[in-house]
Amino acid sequence: MEFTLLWQAGLGIVATVIVARTQNRRVVVEPGVDLGDRLVGAAVAGLVAGRITAMILQGVNPILRPADILVVRGGVHTGAATMAALASLAWGLRHNLWRNLDAAAPAALAGLAGWHAGCVFRDACLGAASSLPWALAQSGSTISRHPVEIYAAGLYALAATASLLMGRGWRPGVLAGFAIAVAGGIRLVTQPLRPSIGGGPVGWYLAGVVAGIGISAWNRVRTAQAR
Repeated sequence: MEFTLLWQAGLGIVATVIVARTQNRRVVVEPGVDLGDRLVGAAVAGLVAGRITAMILQGVNPILRPADILVVRGGVHTGAATMAALASLAWGLRHNLWRNLDAAAPAALAGLAGWHAGCVFRDACLGAASSLPWALAQSGSTISRHPVEIYAAGLYALAATASLLMGRGWRPGVLAGFAIAVAGGIRLVTQPLRPSIGGGPVGWYLAGVVAGIGISAWNRVRTAQAR
């Protein structure tokens, strides 16, 4: 794993932990649960699962070549990583699942904001060509481009802030669904500005939006019927 990628991951972890520590103080989670630890553990689980899946799809046997799991630049399967991370987080917060997931949502969104903002460490913030005044050009190039990863980081930061300010009045599980939908939606709307082969895993982003909306709606109806 290259060091610039480690810096990017580190920024995401720092953002996650800072907001998680804030949530640990302001909302009630089960005793002994640290949201930051749970979220970082889920991210690691997702990264490993996504990397192993990508290796298998590329025809690389992870059992015979275990060291290749660390070569994250070789590819991480978005869908497998997301599903594994969510499953790990849900298991870690299972004793009061929806309230704990709601508490973790702002920190997860902040972590995504930090990850995308970490593009500055890798010189990988730019996407499609643009003539807008804030477009940037890579060193040695005359073509200006959208700073698409900065766009994404800003949108995730706004979503994290909104969920911190508004989430406490929502019914259990609604904020968690909102966070999943927003996470997929931001990637969906910024994807056309990213240089990628075949358009990227748009189907997974769309699935996240649909699943998140469904989770929010289901929890809203479920808690309303319980009253």
